[in-house]
Amino acid sequence: MANKIKVMVVDDSALVRQALTEILSSDPQIEVIAAAPDPFVAAERMKECVPDVITLDVEMPRMDGITFLQKIMSQHPIPVVMCSTLTEKGSETAMKAMEYGAVDIIIKPKMGTKQFIEESRIRICDTVKAAAAAKPRQISKPREVAPKLTADVIMEKPSTKAMIQTTEKVIVVGASTGGTEALKVFLEMLPEDSPGIVIVQHMPEHFTAAFAKRLDSTCRVTVKEAEQNDSVVRGRALIAPGNHHALLKRSGARYYVEIKDGPLVSRHRPSVDVLFRSAARYAGKNAVGVIMTGMGDDGARGMKEMSDAGAYTIAQDEASCVVYGMPHEAVKLGGVHKVTSLELIASEVLRHGN
Repeated sequence: MANKIKVMVVDDSALVRQALTEILSSDPQIEVIAAAPDPFVAAERMKECVPDVITLDVEMPRMDGITFLQKIMSQHPIPVVMCSTLTEKGSETAMKAMEYGAVDIIIKPKMGTKQFIEESRIRICDTVKAAAAAKPRQISKPREVAPKLTADVIMEKPSTKAMIQTTEKVIVVGASTGGTEALKVFLEMLPEDSPGIVIVQHMPEHFTAAFAKRLDSTCRVTVKEAEQNDSVVRGRALIAPGNHHALLKRSGARYYVEIKDGPLVSRHRPSVDVLFRSAARYAGKNAVGVIMTGMGDDGARGMKEMSDAGAYTIAQDEASCVVYGMPHEAVKLGGVHKVTSLELIASEVLRHGN
């Protein structure tokens, strides 16, 4: 058996440390080597054994998680997953942590239904495993500009006939681990009149609103968290809300989004497969699909369906991915027309989306 992923849990709450330790230890690929109440204790433990991944609380009394993250990224980069609460302040701080080099975000575990607890376990363990596969990066400078279900549980497969082409195009994008930075790069390169965009970024509930707000402040296109029946129009990017599936729909010449509950699809909610399948059905050759950095295979089948329906499809290349999982799986299924670097995705989208 391959070596287990060594994880250090850093949180000032004893209950959270215990819950995270139990959840992570339930996965045979993960071993919790230490649990620390603050960064000072964590630093001492790291002298004995360096973890593969650190889960780090956002707010702690003696040193906050952001400060500790900056020290880690500048001295000895290790994949860090931020552990936060579902608060507006926590969301904003966690978004800042992602900019400083954190790989992903998890929500502090809490009690709920059996299904909720199991879904939380899947998400937390998968996030840590994705972080272990990530290429840790130095703090970047601000840019100047359960059973594994398929999309069948949300929507039937599209017919083989692609929709008759119209003048309006729509862009659908899927990303996971490393996607917050990748989407920032992509969206900042787009002009204000770019085709309408719908995005699924694997992210917890409430954090997508803070993420959209941050992107909106730096991009020429308008960026917002998608709401039920939002129109997909030029110059606007809609980000699927965490913990809800987002589908592209069409009524006459109008594209809009439908926000739905439902089970995890490809171990995620929102799922890229669900968005891509809806684009295959309702946009056909009027769509351009983009799959970016991320662990696992969410989006691979949906991108193949888009390609079969006549859409143009693009995958981020391995060199520019934090984790070359989702794009690789899409390429293996034969649903990708173009593999290119992150820096060139925007121009490729505009070439085929206008």
